[in-house]
Amino acid sequence: MKILILANHDLGLYQFRKELIQELLKENEVFISLPDGEFIKNFKQMGCRFIDTKIDRRGINPQKDISLFVSYYRMIKKVKPDLVITYTIKPNIYGGMVCRLLKIKYVVNITGLGTAFENNGLLRKFVIQLYSIACKKAKIVFFENEENRKIFVQNKIVKESKTYRLNGAGVNLSHYKVLDYPKGKNIKFLFMGRVMAEKGINELFQAMKKLVDSGVNCELSVLGQYEENYKEIISKYEEEGWLHYYGYQKDVCPFINKSNCFVLPSWHEGMANTNLECAASARPIITSNIPGCKEAVVENVSGFLVQSKNADDLFMQMKRFTELTYDEQKKMGLEGRKHMENTFDKKKVVAITIKKIFE
Repeated sequence: MKILILANHDLGLYQFRKELIQELLKENEVFISLPDGEFIKNFKQMGCRFIDTKIDRRGINPQKDISLFVSYYRMIKKVKPDLVITYTIKPNIYGGMVCRLLKIKYVVNITGLGTAFENNGLLRKFVIQLYSIACKKAKIVFFENEENRKIFVQNKIVKESKTYRLNGAGVNLSHYKVLDYPKGKNIKFLFMGRVMAEKGINELFQAMKKLVDSGVNCELSVLGQYEENYKEIISKYEEEGWLHYYGYQKDVCPFINKSNCFVLPSWHEGMANTNLECAASARPIITSNIPGCKEAVVENVSGFLVQSKNADDLFMQMKRFTELTYDEQKKMGLEGRKHMENTFDKKKVVAITIKKIFE
């Protein structure tokens, strides 16, 4: 069988779908369509056939979006896949539309709703209309949290019978092993993700500043590329001594290893993989009480949940964490690992995905 995968970024596809693609390659010919990047060579080594596809990931640009639709149309006519699997907003919408038009079997993955669903304006209505057209004939639409699925069903984008909620992309428990819990009086917090407002970075900086100013012995390591201009504020806090910025890191395990607690105060997520990775490594989690984040935490057992966009609440929960004993912090991390083993094991997620795609 020929399978064509449409996505918008090589890093995300490789990091979170590699095991699924390896499984698909066992009995199928797999094509991947996405912009060129450093992980394309890894896909080729796995046995995938690569189609370089330009995608403007940000916003709606009619000219570029029509161009993407046309390139998908030509590609699918040429490759003649038996099945198309789409990830992320534009491949989901324009890839889904082309598959519907050409009567090709296709599977859609909703990995998050993005900012368009955050407001109730015309943009939201427009995006709902696009998704309705794109998802109407999909074999199945996968979701990573229950709330996202409810929004699609309630807005009549897709019938509930055609949906299935996965536990995110899962987490590779062999790669993210239990790490020894660090000792020391200085509490090391960790943030991994794009440095942008929607990840709650402003609230995190405010909470950290308040902790440090109140005399708490703590520091924050930040991993991830700038998405907005945070250079000045990061430099300022680095000079103050409590912030350490490391940019994008291929291997995050050494940073998780040195940390006491992972913090992700996002405004919205599909399923935050960084929460899963850190919990699997036996690190306590402080994250937003929103769909896509809260699922990773057994509240007050493996971590704490905070109100999103609320720096004061984040400060209170981070301070609460610093007041736990070493043994309490360590136990919290181990409880998180148990939760990952029970619910988010990558092997289980891949197996159910394959089953649902081909049943």
